[in-house]
Amino acid sequence: MSEWLPASAVITGGASGIGLAIAKLLAGRGVRVMLADLPGDRLDQAVASIEGALAQPCDVAEPDQVEALADAAFERLGTVELLLNNAGVGAPRGRLWEVDPAEARRHFDINFWGAWHGCRAFAPRMIAQDVASAIYNTGSENSLFCAVPHTAAYIAAKHAVLGMTESLREDLPEHIHAGLVIPGWVFTPLGDPAVMRHGMDVDEYAAIVVPQLLARRRFVVSHRSNLKRIDERIAALHESYAAYGVDDDMDVRDVIARLRGG
Repeated sequence: MSEWLPASAVITGGASGIGLAIAKLLAGRGVRVMLADLPGDRLDQAVASIEGALAQPCDVAEPDQVEALADAAFERLGTVELLLNNAGVGAPRGRLWEVDPAEARRHFDINFWGAWHGCRAFAPRMIAQDVASAIYNTGSENSLFCAVPHTAAYIAAKHAVLGMTESLREDLPEHIHAGLVIPGWVFTPLGDPAVMRHGMDVDEYAAIVVPQLLARRRFVVSHRSNLKRIDERIAALHESYAAYGVDDDMDVRDVIARLRGG
């Protein structure tokens, strides 16, 4: 697919880390960007670092605030041609039964429901504007396998973002693409700096993924080493189906097509 360049972009979690690094590269290509994040000095400083950038305070866990973000974005930008639901936080740590369920739910409010709220608020308006556009949700290598032990809430939320994004793709008309950003280990404020500093430099990461966003790839990736763990899971699935699966011609998609006469 030839490179596409949106006129405008809204990035949640845009005041630091991956969101800010991507915003800077997009702005350097002439894209008007709106950064959404919690109110405060960090958001103010981020916007000041990008000429022409706009700021909108927003807690993505609150659907009313995400709706307000959409209102402000379309009013101030005119169109929203790229939405990056990127806001996220680190996870409560511990074995699953040691984690407070209320804390895990609060984590889902941001890392899963925050992306859901963004899709829900922006998708109908992006459909109506009838301009080539894209919605990207930030997942993780943890969307595909368990990268970090004792982080069940984070891993579950990121798996859920993958499933939601794959379903969203089929809800959208042809002029709107949906995809998943799959960061590996990147040095961001998401965790303990003493550990996170061993990850990829965030500007290096942004330079890898922005061309994929502009190519409207289904999966935007960085760390090829992730294939090791992905292949382990896929190999185990193949082994189980080869040993126990019955070839009953009941692929759900094929059955639906037959029932529809396709």
